[in-house]
Formats: sequence, C-alpha cells, structure tokens
Amino acid sequence: MNLGPWGDLTILAAVMEIVLATCVFVYIGRLEKRTSHPLGEKVGAHKAVLAKLRKREPMSQEEVDYATEMVADARSPLAYAIPAALFTLGFFYVVGCLYELHVYGGAPSFRTFVGGIPMLTSMNIVAQLRRVARLKGRLQKVSLTVPESSDVLTTAGRT
Repeated sequence: MNLGPWGDLTILAAVMEIVLATCVFVYIGRLEKRTSHPLGEKVGAHKAVLAKLRKREPMSQEEVDYATEMVADARSPLAYAIPAALFTLGFFYVVGCLYELHVYGGAPSFRTFVGGIPMLTSMNIVAQLRRVARLKGRLQKVSLTVPESSDVLTTAGRT
C-alpha cells in the first residue's frame, strides 16, 4: 500500500509519539519516586534560587543542593522527551491533516497548521531547559554563605 509522503510521515510521527510518550512516563515516574527537596515545596523558590545562581550571589547549602537538583533534572536526556513529545504531537496533527487533504482533496486552511502551536511551544520549553542546564558551570563556582548563629554570645562582665 502506497500512502505517499504525508501518510508515511503521519505513521512515523505516530510511532515517534508512542516512543517519546513512553520516555516521558519513565522520566515522570523517576521524579515522583524520589524524595522532594524541602525548598521545592515553597512557592517561587526555584525562580529565586536560579536567579541567585545566575547573578553569582552567595547561597546557602540548602539552596545549592536545590539548584544542583534542578540543573541535574534539566541536563537529563529524558527531560527533553517532554518537549519532543509535544513537538511530535503537533507534527502528527499537521502531517495527518495534509495526508487527509492529499487523499480527499482540498486546500490547506488555518486549521491544518494549528499543530504548529505546540511545535513552537516545545521549542520554548527546550530553550528554558538549556538555560537551566547551562548553569552547571556557575554551580561549581558558587560561594556559600556562612550560616548565622542563633546563639547570642556575650562576653562576661558586659551588660
């Protein structure tokens, strides 16, 4: 059976979507199984920690550990399966529409290229992951803040 180029691309996109979706489920499963960092529970903590890291500001050991976790997550090859699956989903929609137009006739309309929206979105996600992954070099050179002592020391004889 000859499906033509659009049919072949549609089948290829469907197969790739299944493979990438499997990778996404594996990655998410690994993230769910590990214990979460305490800073991860605070609203806006990831943005603040990454901003400190980008500006090369001193950070506490807890912040360094959290930043290390985030950079390691962004550097994982399986993390890129998420935007790849999103891109492939949009690609499947576009080539599937073009296949239908090829088989049944007609001209492409705006609806045909709606799949471009998730494709563009996935490129933004990749850019964000790359920005975080590039912070590995700065993470190795981060300076730690000295924890402040909660005990107040006073000298004898002073009031």
